[in-house]
Amino acid sequence: MRSSRAGDGRAARWTGQRERRRREFVEAALRAIEEHGPYVSAAHIAEAAGVARPQLYRQFDDAADLTRAVADRAAEEITASLQPVWEPQGSAREMIAAAVDAHTGWLADHGNLYRYLILHAQTGRREGEDAIADVKTVIARQLSQVFEYYLTLFQLDTRIAGVLSFGVVGLVDSCTAQWLEAPEGITKTQLAELLTRWIWHILDDSLRAAGIEVDPNLPLPPPPPRHPPSAHPAD
Repeated sequence: MRSSRAGDGRAARWTGQRERRRREFVEAALRAIEEHGPYVSAAHIAEAAGVARPQLYRQFDDAADLTRAVADRAAEEITASLQPVWEPQGSAREMIAAAVDAHTGWLADHGNLYRYLILHAQTGRREGEDAIADVKTVIARQLSQVFEYYLTLFQLDTRIAGVLSFGVVGLVDSCTAQWLEAPEGITKTQLAELLTRWIWHILDDSLRAAGIEVDPNLPLPPPPPRHPPSAHPAD
């Protein structure tokens, strides 16, 4: 019995050490991606980690396993950075501006990582899933709950909440992605202001169509607090 427990202890320590080393290599990969861009090589990642390339793959099954781990870590970072989406407060304009600023800010600060995720979107994942889509879906689902709360508050049809939320997230993500590649002299602040105004017009039009007028500068009651969702929700 003692031998079995000792064996279990060694296995647990090995598992813990392997997970720690995997996290260290993923962090090194993130640094290498930011420095070298989306086409970063395994040699670049090994250099950032301070190890020889063969050591890198002792902790991962293959290149696809490493890519998945990087994508998962990036998704966690994006989700954590979007606090204004999970806990909106203030006026409608303030809520929109805070959420837009958080989303565009992360993409602007991590452009190479965003391009890396797009480049490797389908690597080793189930058909039709990828890190970028997962994060966009999580954000849209959270917004759906926020929209449902306010539509209920105004006694309006909540069935449009999903369409609105996915449309808004798609607008922000696609516009920011295009801006990253061709900013055309538009600053991040200007981009965020444009997106905030466009999103408000979309929401305002939906409200006015139902006979509701909302002053975008007056505070709104905040929805019930929610914990930040997982970046990879279960099916």
